[in-house]
Amino acid sequence: MDALTWAVVGVAVVLGVAWYLSYSAARLDRLHSRVEGALSALDAQLVRRAEATLELANTGALDPASALILAGAASESLEAHNERALEDDLLEGQNFAGREVIESDLTEALVAALTPAVLDQLRDGESLGAAALQRVDASGLRVQLARRFLNDAVTDVRRVRRKWVVRVFRLAGHAELPHTVEFDDELPTATRE
Repeated sequence: MDALTWAVVGVAVVLGVAWYLSYSAARLDRLHSRVEGALSALDAQLVRRAEATLELANTGALDPASALILAGAASESLEAHNERALEDDLLEGQNFAGREVIESDLTEALVAALTPAVLDQLRDGESLGAAALQRVDASGLRVQLARRFLNDAVTDVRRVRRKWVVRVFRLAGHAELPHTVEFDDELPTATRE
């Protein structure tokens, strides 16, 4: 082979490697954007769940103790959202740690307040309580889906960032490694008719 052939092969290899690195960096960027979008969606669904729970607590269809427990847990969830929005770091750092406990507490309050007897009473009683119960159930299901989508996106990012090409060429830049969001989001199955 002459020098010109070696030069063409060398340029082709360099272009191929550059294209692969560029493709990998763009893919990683898209995955990080997907995580940010999924985190925003989860946050929105958590707010909807807290608002629906607060609405159920204020219908007057529950006994005062259960209504107070639900209202307190829902208010705490909404306050945590507002604090995070004020700090403006929802997407910065992917830190959801304090919120996980609060959202698990809201789920526990819903499970404790919505016993099978209460659920039967709400369904058979006034339409205001039944409608509020349906909104709580629907928002709870959307929270479960949003959390699963977020955790799937985080798993994809972590899988790609483990590749040697990403680590050696530092394709992730200074982006923090996202973490899955784990909290209890299982509502009583009896809420679904």
